[in-house]
Amino acid sequence: MEALVLASKLGLDDWCLAAGFVRNLIWDKLHSKSTLTPLNDIDLIYFDGNTIAEDSDVRYEEKLKSLSDHPWSVKNQARMHIRNNDQPYFSTSDAMSYWVEVETAVGATYSEDFGVSIVAPFGLEANFSNSITLNSKRPKPSDFRKRVTEKEWPILWPNLEVIS
Repeated sequence: MEALVLASKLGLDDWCLAAGFVRNLIWDKLHSKSTLTPLNDIDLIYFDGNTIAEDSDVRYEEKLKSLSDHPWSVKNQARMHIRNNDQPYFSTSDAMSYWVEVETAVGATYSEDFGVSIVAPFGLEANFSNSITLNSKRPKPSDFRKRVTEKEWPILWPNLEVIS
């Protein structure tokens, strides 16, 4: 909650804390872990088509790091299609729908008025199915398998079924 409240203070439109921030928590609970798996970073993603320069991300990240010791990583999804060689995205959720794994495309956002909301372009069924699934929008299963191996997901969560 602390990370969600801090992120909300930036006043960004169309933002969420995504990827491992939510995915790992779900998998930890499914595996009945008594200690949560540490996060390498907290991915704050947002969509602002008016300011796609990376220096905006750096400023937001510096602001968050001045408020907490969390390992923040901030990325405007309005420019990420360039890195990923995709068509331009039109929202945070749309950008997430191009991520390599279905289960990684999940996030949480917070507002004082509405509390916590989940952003999940593929829904949450796969997240609660003990699986890690290649996104059909990503035609390279080798990239998927490399990520699964490098991130050691089957070791951290041995009940996961890898679906490519």
